[in-house]
Amino acid sequence: MTSAKTVCLAFTGASGLPYGVRLLECLLAAGCRVQLLYSSVAPVVARQEMDLELPARPKEAADFFRQRFAALPGTLEVYGREEWFAPVASGSNPPDAMVVCPCTMGTLASIAAGLADNLIARAADVALKERRPLILVPRETPFSTLHLENMLRLSRAGAVILPPNPGFYHHPQTVQDVVDFVVARILDHLAVPHSLMRRWGEEA
Repeated sequence: MTSAKTVCLAFTGASGLPYGVRLLECLLAAGCRVQLLYSSVAPVVARQEMDLELPARPKEAADFFRQRFAALPGTLEVYGREEWFAPVASGSNPPDAMVVCPCTMGTLASIAAGLADNLIARAADVALKERRPLILVPRETPFSTLHLENMLRLSRAGAVILPPNPGFYHHPQTVQDVVDFVVARILDHLAVPHSLMRRWGEEA
């Protein structure tokens, strides 16, 4: 029997938190184990974009999301920004994959420079050095030359740069449909099964 995939998911302070929260929901529904990290600004964005009050303390946040998404026991852990004894901080215990969604340009630059000065950047550094999939979902527009150079550097290092650019060939009717399009693409890159949208070429 194949063991469940372990995914490290990080929320940063970029706009676009609905993508990250929906991704968390889908990963848990698919039976993945999720190691959730989020920056101090992410709760501010959650309140602004979703009227969602994210607890600041990891234990309270874990209880909040477990209840919200009816997560199975042992499938969700939440770690603080400076929690250096978290499994994701070491190459001896890396997740199967990591996603930063949404990803600020500051976080992206930190990862590109290998600074590893907080748990999110360190976990991404571990993913790269251990050759585990790292997916970055940068939510900014337009991109400056510095942004693009950092993305190119990360792409060359093995990261997947997946901006949340929705397609419209599936005729989305709601904002949720637009969010699900992007989340579906992330899940595809993680090789996590889903039924969020009809694929290109499939019958309606």
